[in-house]
Amino acid sequence: MNRVFITGMGCVTPLGNNIETLWDSVVNGVCGIDYIQQIDRENLPVKIAAEVKEFSPEAFGIDKTMIRHNDRFALFALAAAAQAMADSGLRVGDDVDPTRLGTAIGSGIGGIKTFEREHANKLQYGLRRISPLFIPEMISNIAGGNVAITYNAQGPNIPVVTACATGTHSVGEAYRLIHEGRADAVITGGTEAAICEMAVGGFNNMKALTTSDDPMAASLPFDARRRGFVLGEGAGILILESEACAKKRGAKLYAEVCGYGNTCDAHHYTAPHPEGRGAAQAMSLALQEACFTSGEHLYINAHGTGTPLNDKGETRAIKTTLGDDEARRVMISSTKSMHGHMLGATGAVELIISALALKNGVIPPTIHLDQPDPECDLDYTPHTARQWQPVIALSNTFGFGGNNASVALRRV
Repeated sequence: MNRVFITGMGCVTPLGNNIETLWDSVVNGVCGIDYIQQIDRENLPVKIAAEVKEFSPEAFGIDKTMIRHNDRFALFALAAAAQAMADSGLRVGDDVDPTRLGTAIGSGIGGIKTFEREHANKLQYGLRRISPLFIPEMISNIAGGNVAITYNAQGPNIPVVTACATGTHSVGEAYRLIHEGRADAVITGGTEAAICEMAVGGFNNMKALTTSDDPMAASLPFDARRRGFVLGEGAGILILESEACAKKRGAKLYAEVCGYGNTCDAHHYTAPHPEGRGAAQAMSLALQEACFTSGEHLYINAHGTGTPLNDKGETRAIKTTLGDDEARRVMISSTKSMHGHMLGATGAVELIISALALKNGVIPPTIHLDQPDPECDLDYTPHTARQWQPVIALSNTFGFGGNNASVALRRV
């Protein structure tokens, strides 16, 4: 089996559109949540979100034809991939054979903004006015497909779709491709751009979104005041390489990917298992594969959505996985308190943050944690970042359909 390392990273997020700005914002507890700007919010039931700001696809070398013919979620992926490939320095053809370069990029929803636009065209003008590019702009696998085309990645292509767990599952499956010898390098991550009337209305009507009208008191993971998540958008892309591929070219290493857990609650189509059964199993699988031993400094980037059910269920799952004493020694935070819930992109961005926490020896905070829920009684790093030296980081994401994903990273 091959060892697997992260050698490049890129992002488009509500906290910044490059890795340096994202990390600076996270460490300093910046909140990327504000009033919705990209659509008219007057008639929306929820008026706040975590939007990407000042995004210019041209700045990432994306040509005008691609910009015209792609949904926002795909443009986010292309921009983040451009950063990650440049960061890694990986040269396709020289450092890696194109047939050994894979892609594993997912989206939980795909081109819902395109769907909304073309549905409006159909209602107003009839079927003949639906764009011939409607389907290829909308389908969730097109982000990964376009990235593969851009970088001539002819190897395995896995477009994962597991709701909120998409980004973490994508990285986990990319890890497996390399670990098992089916690829030498993989461009992987998640992307999402679902801040539109249909998504806001749908999530709100199922009581998933917070109805807070204060951006500074909206995303409240593990807080007794939490009432739902804040819808976000963005993309996170990582370059994973085998040890041989990375060492051959002297690549810089952010962290080693060393464990992956993938389970299903088989309980309910939206609600998590109340005891966190599947989540605990996913964490256990990842930590076992990572050879975690009691007493090692462990950082957990929690799913931590700020919904009533998730946060207490995840707390129980952490205790089940580690035991009560060990659970009280680990450092935990939910960075969704700052960047909101980016759905299919969130797991990839949180893995980027986890890798940087390992590399820099800093634990990001859970901001706005003013009134801790008595049922959420672990150390969630409230308010401010802390200097610490984690050896292993575990990033959790759990999605509708009972999908659970945990990926473990080890410091290099």
